[in-house]
Amino acid sequence: MEILSYEWLMAHAQNPADNLTRAFAGVIHNSRRNKVLEAHVMLGLEEETFESLMENYFPGALQNAGMTMPSVTAAPGCEALRGDEFGDLLDLLLEHRTQPDQESEWLAFAIATACMGNDHLYQDMGLPNRQMLSELLSGYFTSLFVRNSGNMKWKKFFYKQLCDRTGVNACRAPSCMVCDDYLKCFGPEEGPAN
Repeated sequence: MEILSYEWLMAHAQNPADNLTRAFAGVIHNSRRNKVLEAHVMLGLEEETFESLMENYFPGALQNAGMTMPSVTAAPGCEALRGDEFGDLLDLLLEHRTQPDQESEWLAFAIATACMGNDHLYQDMGLPNRQMLSELLSGYFTSLFVRNSGNMKWKKFFYKQLCDRTGVNACRAPSCMVCDDYLKCFGPEEGPAN
C-alpha cells in the first residue's frame, strides 16, 4: 500500500467514520496525485502544523512511514500554484469559521488546497458525495454555508464570493436564472467537473 494513499491514511485513522478525517485523508491523497500540487500535501501548512494534524487524525502514520514532511511548507511554491487565488480562498474560509479552532483552520487549508484540483470540490477532497462536504461546511463555516442559498456548486460559489469582494462581475448574465451556463453552476455534481 502506497504511503500517504487514502487507504494507508485511513488504516491509521483515529476515527475512520469521521467526515473530517475522511476529508483530510482525501485531500492529502489527492494533492499527492495532482500534477499541479505535486509535493505540497496541504498548501501553506508548515511542517510542524501538518505533523500535528497527522498525529491528531492519523496517529503514528508518519512514524510508521519513517518520514517527516519537509515538503509541506508551500510558501515558496505557492506562486506557481495560483498563490493569490489560494490565499484569497483561505482568507475567505478563515473569516467565516464558526469557531476559531485548530480543526477549522486545518479544514480551511484542506478546502483551499482541494479547490486547486480539477474535479468537483467534494471529489478533490476525496469525499463520496456533495452532501458530506456540505455538512462539513455547515458545521465549520456556517455563515459562508448559509450564503449559498441557491445551492451553487461549491467551487463556483467560493470563486463568485471572491469576485463579489473585488467588484469583478465574471457572470455573463444579469441573473443566474437567465444565464446559459446555469447548469454549470447549479446542476448536479456527478462525474467530472466541467
